[in-house]
Amino acid sequence: MSTRPLLHLQELLGHRFQNADLLRQALVHRSYAHERPETAVGDNERLEFLGDAVLSLIISHMLLKTFPHADEGNLSRMRASLVNENRLATIAAQLGLGLLMRLGKGEEMSGGRAKPSILADAVEALLGAVYLDGGLDAAFRVVRRFFDEKLEQVAAEEDPLRRLDKDFKTQLQEVTQAKKRLVPQYDVEREEGPDHDKTFYVSVSLEGRVLARGKGKSKKAAEQNAAQKALAALEAGETDP
Repeated sequence: MSTRPLLHLQELLGHRFQNADLLRQALVHRSYAHERPETAVGDNERLEFLGDAVLSLIISHMLLKTFPHADEGNLSRMRASLVNENRLATIAAQLGLGLLMRLGKGEEMSGGRAKPSILADAVEALLGAVYLDGGLDAAFRVVRRFFDEKLEQVAAEEDPLRRLDKDFKTQLQEVTQAKKRLVPQYDVEREEGPDHDKTFYVSVSLEGRVLARGKGKSKKAAEQNAAQKALAALEAGETDP
């Protein structure tokens, strides 16, 4: 991999690696390492294990400061809602990890670059790499970069737990109704695969304008994926409701 994409990734993370091998390892899926055992850096599973713990610690710290009167049960629920596969996959998309991952041939052919599980694991692996490279302060800076705004939004809610528990379709509908008084329209654009293993491709639109497209193993999952992407685009200012 050339150095330019890695430099850009570090700019997006807000952390410049002293040990570039840690960064490279965070982007190696086990399928690639299995096919190429001669690869010196190995895969990213150990970094993912560490990053998961680091992320949980940092988010817990941030929640304690943001909600000083919340009890342990509510803090745990908020942490679980904030740190989930879909949210981490959204961060991975912002970082462009799908294009940077090193995957085995089989995983590549099965669409591994778009799998939320692989992308979410890569984000955790990156955070583990940042922690090893720069310590807890560096990891804090990276996590705050991607979660500060979301925490501020949640803290501004009258009932933050209710907000966090809502699915992406509900959140998107609330945004579009508040700004346009319109409800998003979901359409199945196509289906692929045999009946026992179908993939659905769905678009979400407003007034005939497509906001985003998503896919999933069910229509419901595909609609949630499309709504998630639409919300991410709206939050990033890439489109208007």
